[in-house]
Amino acid sequence: MLESCYSHTLGSPAIFFLVGIPGLQSSHLWLAISLNATYTTALLGNTLIMTVIFIDSTLQEPMYCFLCLLAAVDIVMASSVVPKMVSIFRSGDGSISFNACFTQMYFVHTATAVETGLLLAMAIDRYVAICKPLHYKRILTAKVMLGVSVTIALRAVLFMSPLSWLLSHLPFCGSNEVPHSYCEHMAVAKLACADAMPSSLYSLIGSSIVVGSDVAFIAASYVLILRAVFHLSSKNAQRKALSTCGSHVGVMALYYLPGMASVYVDWLGRDTVPLHIHVLLADLYLIILPTLNPNIMVSRLNTYVRKHGIC
Repeated sequence: MLESCYSHTLGSPAIFFLVGIPGLQSSHLWLAISLNATYTTALLGNTLIMTVIFIDSTLQEPMYCFLCLLAAVDIVMASSVVPKMVSIFRSGDGSISFNACFTQMYFVHTATAVETGLLLAMAIDRYVAICKPLHYKRILTAKVMLGVSVTIALRAVLFMSPLSWLLSHLPFCGSNEVPHSYCEHMAVAKLACADAMPSSLYSLIGSSIVVGSDVAFIAASYVLILRAVFHLSSKNAQRKALSTCGSHVGVMALYYLPGMASVYVDWLGRDTVPLHIHVLLADLYLIILPTLNPNIMVSRLNTYVRKHGIC
């Protein structure tokens, strides 16, 4: 192992070394090729979605503004980890500076917190569109949209800033090899010489509060939506109303299921699930979501084109 140099604080390495996917080093080249193709698809798909929504005046509605923001966050999340992953898998260059490591960690956690906030905003949008259609434009004004977006961003920053701060101020006086393909919180925390439990607990409790409250409000919104839909007399009207929620449900499934699986497998299955499975789950969560989201969004846009004026 290369000798660690020290420049941040006493006992903290200036450089970490990302291993990649432990146990799957022989497949790193194929992973680099696949990852590069997936990342390119994600960039093109999300950029296309943002461009179409921005230039088409008929799509200047809250739902599509939120979809545009979601695409932008997907690009930020993927771009914060994928280029370094490709470098690791292709050339084995896993070196990353202390500051860059925690900056990457901060962007990943903040982006995921923004995404869950956007999913809640989209659920509220669908509630207003279906349950209060006559008041839709009066309730979800441009000023309200801006306020919601700023609140989502501020919440993410306020919740996630302490996470990186707590961990970055611990001493790292032992190994500087991170058994992961990016600076994932738990993987870096295990390298600390001091007790990392406060940071780890904050990660689990903080993410559970943010995600848990959002899921609770999303569930409440959909209970009200379904109640309103099933009170409609026309089956065709019910089908049209439910179709407006299809893309949102798909995005939620892509976001919450692999994300929570990654978090709780790392906490509850660390002694039974192989390490490379932990790493793959975390990697796929950050890569597959930005890649598949545009497909769901395109489906939503096609529905809008065919049934313009449904809301």
